Amino acid sequence: MNLSGAAVEARNLVKRFGDFVAVDDVSFSVQRGEIFGFLGSNGAGKTTTIRMLCGLLTPTRGSATVGGFDLATQAERIKQSIGYMSQRFSLYDDLSVGENIDFFSGVYGVDADVRRQRREYVLSMAGLEDRQETMTRLLPGGWKQRLALGCAVLHQPPILFLDEPTSGVDPIARRSFWDLIYQLSGQGHTVFVTTHYMDEAEYCHRLALMHRGRIIGLGSAKELKEALKSHTLMHLDASDLLGSMKALEGNAEILETAVFGSGLHLTVREPSVAESVVRQELGARSIRVDRLEVIEPSMEDVFVAMVEEEERKAS
Repeated sequence: MNLSGAAVEARNLVKRFGDFVAVDDVSFSVQRGEIFGFLGSNGAGKTTTIRMLCGLLTPTRGSATVGGFDLATQAERIKQSIGYMSQRFSLYDDLSVGENIDFFSGVYGVDADVRRQRREYVLSMAGLEDRQETMTRLLPGGWKQRLALGCAVLHQPPILFLDEPTSGVDPIARRSFWDLIYQLSGQGHTVFVTTHYMDEAEYCHRLALMHRGRIIGLGSAKELKEALKSHTLMHLDASDLLGSMKALEGNAEILETAVFGSGLHLTVREPSVAESVVRQELGARSIRVDRLEVIEPSMEDVFVAMVEEEERKAS
């Protein structure tokens, strides 16, 4: 394996399916030991990009290196040097936990003299020491995902690609799974993870925000939030959510409105002026204001703002 340069580097990647452009001129790099997140809604192009980088799809145009190997000429070398956990659960339900580990040890070519050691490591990492004989189909979703991650690292790959690894599991299981990702990163693994959960973006060292096949934002969560601070964000709780949105629509002081939980997030020019406008407009419609205050933006706010900016450019 080539140990120089970035762990993953993509240059102007494009993937077309007929007339549909799934990935549109995507470029980025991932440093060694980094947890790099691809954040975007379903259909944004995240999975297509990751499958190209794993050598499972051929790019229509562009180039990439993974672990120093060229995607166009060394795809098989790439497959040998990565761990891949697909969006759908990739293990065998009709095998036990231990049988799945043994099977994938063979698939990944783990040397016979270290298979026992690697098996014990995976069982310990996944917390499944007492469930070796349990049929995989009987495991709760979170435990299945931990086992799938363990099987993906059996051959100690330096680079891990995890495609929507926590989709469909409960919040506690997701947090536990991210603890494992941190553990692997601390051991020197580079982790490339796709997600549509906005809160998971905070766990990544850096992020690429994807929308309609393009990267619309790139940087750490802190950097992306700072980019949004050219305007101020306010949270509004009111007695009539939809009525509030209609009342504030088109107002020059309220740049954006977005539903957030049971309230609204407002992107405004000047907080004091915006507060006066909100109270006046809602009061005229007998809508009660229960809370109105300046807040720090979340990753969801950042993503929504960037997507809406892209939509404005395209219109």
